[in-house]
Amino acid sequence: MLDQITDVGRDLKRGGYSRHGYTKPELELRHWFVEQAVKRGLNVETDQNGNLWAWWGERGDNALITGSHLDSVPGGGAFDGPLGVTSSLQAVDLLQAKGFKPGRPFAITVFAEEEGGRFGVACLGSRLLTGAISPEKALNLKDPDGITLAEAMKAAGYNPDLVGKDERALKRIGQFVELHVEQGRGLTVPVGVASSILAHGRWRFTFSGEGNHAGATLIEDRRDPMLPASQLVLAARRAARDGGRATVGRLVPNPGGTNVIASTVDVWLDARDSDDARTRAMVAEISEAAHQAAKEEGCEVTITEESYGDTVHFDPKLRDDIAGALGGVPALPTGAGHDAGILAEHVPTAMLFVRNPTGVSHAPEEFAEQADVDEGVRALAATIEHLGS
Repeated sequence: MLDQITDVGRDLKRGGYSRHGYTKPELELRHWFVEQAVKRGLNVETDQNGNLWAWWGERGDNALITGSHLDSVPGGGAFDGPLGVTSSLQAVDLLQAKGFKPGRPFAITVFAEEEGGRFGVACLGSRLLTGAISPEKALNLKDPDGITLAEAMKAAGYNPDLVGKDERALKRIGQFVELHVEQGRGLTVPVGVASSILAHGRWRFTFSGEGNHAGATLIEDRRDPMLPASQLVLAARRAARDGGRATVGRLVPNPGGTNVIASTVDVWLDARDSDDARTRAMVAEISEAAHQAAKEEGCEVTITEESYGDTVHFDPKLRDDIAGALGGVPALPTGAGHDAGILAEHVPTAMLFVRNPTGVSHAPEEFAEQADVDEGVRALAATIEHLGS
């Protein structure tokens, strides 16, 4: 089914896809999903936080929920997010073809702004649903053009005044199972299950110096924030040891002219490690290096934690139940965050992974063989039948 949306949100500059929350491509995908769900006799509703729910039968508590997201990182691949949505729809096809009807409430969900590609906070729809982020903080988040989440939601026809923890929706979820393409090289068979997610977060470092003329200002007279910003990139690489991951994927100088010494430079750090203590220690080491580098250049730095999630251990009983029902597929940890990880603190949650032979993700080269995609659909259908009878 991915071929039905292959032309939506193509990024001609970066390659791959740029489908950010509440932008035209992502809204087009939402509309596509609603059409596909209705074709299958599902009843679609949108919750107060912009998440979609397609119910097979009556709504109710203790529901079995599956699904994923449709948005992407800038220049992302075709599989991250949409594979979980299309596989859910195709799993319903398989089950309906054999005459199966859920014995408990069942729905496919599409979470809003999972990647944080527009507003900087990952898993925004599930964080709002669970209360992991306050409405005030979320609604005031801004995209690179200065548009707030509140403004974007309103422009897309959603009411930002309703945003916040959704006790009713949360109560309905009895179990949540998310299928996703595996985002590393850890899976050597077509399908596996997730065991855990690394502790991870995003931090913004704002270096402030003095904007000036690139030709008229002597080197010794400069307070150039680009220098400590560059030192931060190197410090991140040094601090990522023994399985830790520290990445600078975005750096924005202001005003951004070729012949201008920047007045400020914003740098975003993504840091992940096996547990909270190791992740926090790594960020502390990087922060200390940033402060020292700023001081040496006569600059200042402020550090803002934009999002954070502790280590997630998926429900072991549910994980083992699914793995057993699928014939003993392997369990593996992941360094990638997911809506399933946000929900795991509140409800029994599990994940299915589909093999990624390249190990590449968040890039146009992300890939899964069609045979493995088909196996993932069958595995999800079998899981729904097993848990939903």
